[in-house]
Amino acid sequence: MSKNRKTLGMAVVYILLTVGAVMMLLPFYYMLITAVKGPEELYTPELVWFPKKFVWSNYAEAWNADPNFPRYFFNSAFIASVTTALQLATSALAAYAFAMIDFAGKETVFMILLGTMMIPSQVTLVPNYAIIARLGWIDTYKALIVPFVASAFGIFMMRQFFQTIPMELWDAAQIDGCGRFEYLWRVIVPLSKPVFVTNGLFTFIGGWNSFLWPLIVTNTAKYRTIQVGLSQFNQEFGTIPNLLMAASTLAIVPLIVIFFVAQNQLIEGIARTGLKG
Repeated sequence: MSKNRKTLGMAVVYILLTVGAVMMLLPFYYMLITAVKGPEELYTPELVWFPKKFVWSNYAEAWNADPNFPRYFFNSAFIASVTTALQLATSALAAYAFAMIDFAGKETVFMILLGTMMIPSQVTLVPNYAIIARLGWIDTYKALIVPFVASAFGIFMMRQFFQTIPMELWDAAQIDGCGRFEYLWRVIVPLSKPVFVTNGLFTFIGGWNSFLWPLIVTNTAKYRTIQVGLSQFNQEFGTIPNLLMAASTLAIVPLIVIFFVAQNQLIEGIARTGLKG
């Protein structure tokens, strides 16, 4: 009887997971399908789930719709990459201090740091903009990168991972004459590749998908990102759905590739930081 209940319970779990997966994938499927629709199938009373004719030229038309589109891609890749590298460096240094160095008020400072994660980003939007404007950084790469070189979430994640590393390694390193920074670089970093990949992936995705901040601190196409560039398909007289979906598909391809390349490290990093459900 208990075996039957267990089987039934597992069946219910798998059914719920399948339904959830379908609901999450449905919008992506519709985006992909809309990207290859012709004009005659865009404005119909009912939803067209499978077009009669695939118009693959929508991708080329979307790419060429704005001459600055390649520039938007470059900006997003450059900003997300630099932000990720700098944030990993600052997070690793701060996390190492919180995890392995005893100093007065460490727990209090860490609690204050965690408290900043509860503040919505919209609250700091105006103060951050005012600071950037006073520094004369509007419409520059510095405005798009500098405010995001440190992250409380990144520090928290790395600190949790670093705490799983035995302190005996530090004792052994001291015997060999290893200093704090050398220990971090030669021992901690090689052992912490999963959390670096996980944190880096989250940071890169956040930088790539950023829309509101680049929108308000850039004035020219020279510094705009791909997410701001997608808004160009929302014109005065309406949206061009097939071109917008084609451009959106092109915009998420790099993220999908990065995710599948780094998925094993991502899973391990999340599991060892205690963030899994």
